[in-house]
Amino acid sequence: MEPAGGEPLAAIFRRLVANTGPISLMHYMGEANARYYSSRDPLGSAGDFVTAPEISQMFGELIGLWLADMWINAGREEPVHYVELGPGRGTLASDALRVARRYGLTPSIHFVESSTALKDVQLATVPGAQWHHDLSTVPPYGPVLIVANEFLDALPVRQLVKTPDGWRERMVVPDGDRFVCVAGPQPMDPAVPEARRIAPDGTIYELCPGAAATVYEVAGRLKEQGGAALFIDYGHDAPRDGSTLQAVRAHLKVDPFVGPGEADLTAHVDFAALAPIAQSRGVRWLGTVPQGRWLRELGIEARAEALAATAPEHAAAIHEAKDRLIGEGQMGLLFKVMGLAAPNWPGGAGFAG
Repeated sequence: MEPAGGEPLAAIFRRLVANTGPISLMHYMGEANARYYSSRDPLGSAGDFVTAPEISQMFGELIGLWLADMWINAGREEPVHYVELGPGRGTLASDALRVARRYGLTPSIHFVESSTALKDVQLATVPGAQWHHDLSTVPPYGPVLIVANEFLDALPVRQLVKTPDGWRERMVVPDGDRFVCVAGPQPMDPAVPEARRIAPDGTIYELCPGAAATVYEVAGRLKEQGGAALFIDYGHDAPRDGSTLQAVRAHLKVDPFVGPGEADLTAHVDFAALAPIAQSRGVRWLGTVPQGRWLRELGIEARAEALAATAPEHAAAIHEAKDRLIGEGQMGLLFKVMGLAAPNWPGGAGFAG
C-alpha cells in the first residue's frame, strides 16, 4: 500500500543509498516517523497503539492534580501556561485541565505538535489551545507547566557499535525486501562516554540527541520562567547497552526495517542520561520513578474506588484500567516519570524518597 505521503519511503531510501551510500539509523528513524505521524491518527483501537490517557481518565486527572499542587505551593503566580509536547488527541490535557480548574489553575494552553492529522482532533477536545512547531514560540514569561507523555520515545536515536577497529555509527542499507544495519566507516570513539568505551565487539551504545536537546530546552525555560515539568515514557533509569529500537503496527510488534513510515518506531528513553542534562541548567531534578509507584502515591487506587462507586456498572473496567496503568507486568514498572522544577519551586508529590 502506498502511504498518504506519495512515493513509498522505502523506495526513496533505496534510491538515496544507491546514490550517496548508507544512511544513518538516526536518519532512517527520523524520516520514517515524520512520514508516519504526518499521515494518520495512530491512536486508539482503530490505530496502532494506545497511550495511558486513552486507557483511563485517572491518568490525566492525577497529572492535573500534581500540576495544580505544584502551582499552588509555588505561590499561584499568573500568568501561567500549560504546555504539552506531543499531545495526541488532547485527552490528557482535557482531563488534567478539568481537574486543575477546580483548584483555580486556568492556564493558557499550548500544544507542541507536528502532526496535521491530529490537530483537528485536538481542537475539538481542547478548544482554545494554541499550536507550536517547537518551544521557541511558547510565551517567554510566566511559569510553564510542561507535560510530555510518550513524546521522547519517538525521537530518532543514534546507535554506535563496537567493532574490532573501534566504535562506528550504525548505518542502514537495503537487503532484499527489508533494510539492515551495517557499521559505518568513520571512527566514532569520541562520541562514546570514556567509561563505556572499553566493551566487547558487537556492543551497541544508543543515544538520543533529540531527547537531550528537549530536556535541555525545557530545563532552561523552567530556570528562566519558573514552573515544573513531567516526562513520562517507557525507558530505563540506569545506563545499559543494546538496541531498544522497536516498531508497532495495529497493536502488534513488527520489524522496524520493513515498510518505513508505515509503523510507529520508538526506542526506550535513557532517563539516566537526561537527569544530569536538566541539572546542568540549574533546575531541580525531583527524581525518576516507576509510573505505577508514582500513580499509587498520587492516589489512583482511591480515585478508582470513587469512580467505581459512582458508576458500579463500569467498576470492572475501571479497575482493569487502573491495573494496566500501575501493574508491574504492564505499564507500572517499564514506564518512568521524571519530574523537574524551577530552583525556587517545591518538590512534587510522588517523588519522595
